Amino acid sequence: MTSAIDIENHPAAAFGFYQEFAALAGDWRTFPRHYLLYASSGVFRLEVAQTQWLLPPQRAAWIAADVPIRVSIRAPVTCCSVLYARTSIAPPAPDCRVFALSPLAREMIRYAMRWGPDRAVEDAAADSFFVSLATVCNELAATPDQSWLPRPRSDELTRAVEHTLARLDEPLSFGQVARAALVSERTLARRFAEETSMTWRQFLRRARMIRAMEMLAAGDANVTETVAAIGFDSISAFITAFRSFTGETPAQYRRRFL
Repeated sequence: MTSAIDIENHPAAAFGFYQEFAALAGDWRTFPRHYLLYASSGVFRLEVAQTQWLLPPQRAAWIAADVPIRVSIRAPVTCCSVLYARTSIAPPAPDCRVFALSPLAREMIRYAMRWGPDRAVEDAAADSFFVSLATVCNELAATPDQSWLPRPRSDELTRAVEHTLARLDEPLSFGQVARAALVSERTLARRFAEETSMTWRQFLRRARMIRAMEMLAAGDANVTETVAAIGFDSISAFITAFRSFTGETPAQYRRRFL
């Protein structure tokens, strides 16, 4: 990503960049600037250390300079992101923070694209705007995000995770997932414990809640449709599980994105 931009030697304190990707199987790499990563359409998969996030247009990521990351996609993505010089803002702490975007923050990121890599270096309005954008995003990022999933390391667990994520609306069993991963249930249970520090059931619950958060934030589905899409038997059971996971009811969570 941003391979055509001289990030290291760019003289501006901050600039936006707009890119469209039809496919991206990213390698691990670092950036010499703090990175506000945002997909205005489509979904990024962001991997940092042993954690991965899905970044639909409802979420963004603050990534500190020089932190190894891997970004990939499975379908076309439009990227509207911002790079900040190391000294222009305080670095994200911890090194990567994923957070839910408010409608204001989304519009500010889109507006920032008017100041791309070819922006004038001496532009007080641009510098002031980028500082304001960082302030808004820092306030949003102060709320802990629960939309992470553990990143599998082995091929067996990768197959199990992919099989599970592709069938969140189905009545999955651990035995089915183990067969799809081409390992025994005992081996798969050990893989989950060693690589994710959680059981498959815990992983499944987290994945379903994250999918529900994405659907509610996008506004493409009501609660009934969301319940069906993540394999819950009843609305009341879903509301209880969602409140336990997020601290909000589905309706309260959805209102934050209106």
